[in-house]
This record gives sequence, structure tokens and C-alpha cells, in this order.
Amino acid sequence: MDKFNPVDMSLWQGRQDPEDGELALRWHDKVQSWAAGAQEAAGVVLLGFACDEGVRRNKGRVGAAGAPLAVRKLLANTAWHLNRPVYDGGDVSCSDGDLDAAHGRLAERVAAALELGHFPLVVGGGHEVAFGSWSGLNLHLAGQGRVGIINLDAHFDLRMKQDLASSGTPFFQIAEQCAAQGTPFHYACLGVAETANTQALFARAKALGVWHVLDEAMTLRELPALLSGLDAFIADCDHLYLTIDLDVLPGNLMPGVSAPAARGVELAVIEPLIAHVRASGKLRLADLAEYNPTLDQDNRSARVAARLVHLLTR
Repeated sequence: MDKFNPVDMSLWQGRQDPEDGELALRWHDKVQSWAAGAQEAAGVVLLGFACDEGVRRNKGRVGAAGAPLAVRKLLANTAWHLNRPVYDGGDVSCSDGDLDAAHGRLAERVAAALELGHFPLVVGGGHEVAFGSWSGLNLHLAGQGRVGIINLDAHFDLRMKQDLASSGTPFFQIAEQCAAQGTPFHYACLGVAETANTQALFARAKALGVWHVLDEAMTLRELPALLSGLDAFIADCDHLYLTIDLDVLPGNLMPGVSAPAARGVELAVIEPLIAHVRASGKLRLADLAEYNPTLDQDNRSARVAARLVHLLTR
């Protein structure tokens, strides 16, 4: 696994129910190891981004580097309901603090999976993962087609990059890269908490043409309008990248993040939005960000993250 930590398949273990045969399988029975370039049947490639360097730089609470391991452990014992293969592609780490290099390694891995017809699903790590994930899709597409970014998040993450990138800068970095290569920046941020974003960030979002919805407007009652808005956004795209910052969820459901939400958006709203994006047929890449197992309570947050992985892959 060049440039990657080895895939530790020993993590994939759990309950066995042999009396029920093939209908009782769980993820640990089905997940296979994957190496870049291998010619397996097209499926899902799970990639870990074991990094919270961006969170540290953004003055957040570190610990998200442990998320890929923790989520795999919860997924392992999850009941299997998929009809396509799932491969574990290992982790990119950032133990030396070189976030740019880590982004480059992740981009290479994402692009390699896409080239082989797989669906890459990246488990971060801080939300700095987004620039590496998007860079892999951008590398694969080479400017062909209009990419839409859908971010379920309490934060715009449009901070201007100063000397160093952070978990608060990925979409500003993407906007800069789009401008440099002459491609559109098509970005939606759903679940924005007004109290967690300065007027400067709202102004930057407006200047960049970002479609955003505040958390208070994301309710079951408003779900039809949200889905209609998604349809309009998706219609302008050829390819979609879905990124989910877990701090978009209510803090009582998702305590294991650097910045738990005071309000958040209920899972009963988030899940239909994810399903709607999947049903478009345009989703090429997804990632989860900001789960911090050191701040979790009884694995509550890990269970939600594992559920969302299951939803994204079925």
C-alpha cells in the first residue's frame, strides 16, 4: 500500500450467527482489502483520513484522527444489506503535520478508486478532509463536467487561507482552485448555524454564490421545500460531491465532535437529504468529517456515523 498505512483487516470482526446462514451476515463477513490498481468488481472503497491537523490549526479540540478506526469498529458488527462489494482501502495519516502532503496522498487514492469505477467514501478526520477528497475528484474529472458540492454542516468553512490551511478553510481553498483552473464553484451549505458563522463568512458565501439554508429552516415541515431546492441545485450539476460534517447534527445526538451544535438538524431530516442526493445518480464521492472518539459518550456518535456510512453505501 504505497504511501498508505497497511490495511488492518483484523479490525473487521464481530458476531456470528451461523444458524441463520447467508441472511445473517454482517460487515465484518463481507468487507475485503483493497489496493490501488487492483481490478476487483466495482463497489465502495472506504478510505480513512486519520488527521486532525486542520482542527488543531483552527483552534479546535483534537482527536478526530482516531475516527476512521472507531467507525470501522462500529461498522464491523453492522448487519449487511448491501448488493455491491465494499473494500477497505486503508488510511492516510498526517502524523508529521504536513497537511498539504496528506491532502495529496488522499487525492491520489480517491482518483485511483474513481478510475476503477468505485465509489470512494472517505471517513475523516477533521473537515480539512474536504480539500483532499475534492482534489481527488477534480484530478479524476480533469475539468470535465460541472461539479456540485453539497455540504451538510453548521459551518460554511470558507475562512480565508492565510499561511496554512485548516479545518475552517477547505471550501475557500476549493473556490480558489476552481478560479485558477477556470471551472465553476458550485457550493451548497445546508444546516448553517447563524451563531457559529461571522458576518464576514456570510458575506463571503454571498459573494461566491453559495446556496445556504439555516439550521432553523431545516425541519420535517420544510423538507419538501428543501428537496425542491436540492433538485434545482442538482439540475445544474453533472457530478456531485457530498460532504457531511457531523456537527450539523444536534449535540445530544452527536456529542463526539469538536464543536457540538446547540440546535443542529435532526437525523430525520438529514437522512432523506442524503437519500435524495444518492437517488440523483450523480453522486461520485462522499465523506464524513469531525467525529472525535475522545469526546464521544457510549459510542453514541460512532453509531450515528456508522449508520450514515451504511446509508451512503446501500
